[in-house]
Amino acid sequence: MSDIGEFVQQIKKNSRRKNQNPNKPAGCWSEDDLINGRKTKSLVVILRTSGCRWSRYSGCTMCGYFNDSLEKPVERGQLLAQMRYALSLYKNEQGIKIFTSGSFLDGEEIPYDLQVDLLKQCVQKVGVKKVSVESRPEFIKKEKIANLRDVIEPATLEVSIGLESADDKVLRGAVNKGFTFKDYEKAVDILKKEGVLVKTYVLIKPPFLSEGDAIADSVNTVKKIKELTDTVSFNPVSVHRNTLVEYLWKRGEYRPPWLWSIVEILKRSKEVAPDLEMKCDVTGGGTRRGAHNCRACDAQVLDAIRRFSLEQDTGVFNGLECQCKHTWKTSIDLESFTYNPLVVEYEKGW
Repeated sequence: MSDIGEFVQQIKKNSRRKNQNPNKPAGCWSEDDLINGRKTKSLVVILRTSGCRWSRYSGCTMCGYFNDSLEKPVERGQLLAQMRYALSLYKNEQGIKIFTSGSFLDGEEIPYDLQVDLLKQCVQKVGVKKVSVESRPEFIKKEKIANLRDVIEPATLEVSIGLESADDKVLRGAVNKGFTFKDYEKAVDILKKEGVLVKTYVLIKPPFLSEGDAIADSVNTVKKIKELTDTVSFNPVSVHRNTLVEYLWKRGEYRPPWLWSIVEILKRSKEVAPDLEMKCDVTGGGTRRGAHNCRACDAQVLDAIRRFSLEQDTGVFNGLECQCKHTWKTSIDLESFTYNPLVVEYEKGW
């Protein structure tokens, strides 16, 4: 385990988990989505499991999803009950996204036969065109993927991978991801050969990167994966409880990304890969723990980012202006000299 991984584990040891109900999902809701280039709805299901195996061994610097995971392996009947509850809320959404705060394809987290049963439940709903699950690269195996793809036909299977960055130095030293860009490429090769859609998560502003470096890292990642993935989903860092990011944030050594940075990344990325589908979900947007500007313009900019995710048109950002945009540009210039995030006056009262 790396030094950074040991520190991440030490922070977790001091955390306390809430009592969790293993018979109900951690979350479930319907959201706007884009499927086959058309605006529609997807049902989002967050199953409560034992969580990410990597998190139990080491863990990523920004991820606090272990807070909502069970400390013991979940029983088969409990997971089936969670899915039944979630699907009872189904209202003709064309997509179903299954999250586990870990890897759906990890046999320790969800045994393979149960993976099959859960997917079968999804496609029994008339109208479902796409089912999306998440996995780390090491759990993506040819035979398993081929079987799961067949299970949900005629619906389409999508597998999402949290790459975060295509730079191995960032993956190792800033994210502590536990795999390399080559591991990602091998997993994508398997998925593509089996006719499965690939979604890639790109992290905006891992710790230890300045605002300017974070923008460049995200855009450079898109350049490297634009021929490999079907969709890019940008995830701006939010400050989760009991994480290394929170440790730094409380000491004034980390600031979540500016919303202006997200806009800049989306605009540059569309120039680099105009035909690639791009999305951005800003968790905690407009709060101190999430990506934010100055409060005065947060709602307007967040709305434009949501519209971009559905329309794929950078024109939605035209006309967005605020006095804090100058502060953002200045902070990018100054951080290259200070090596610390700049906390401006309007943030001190939050």
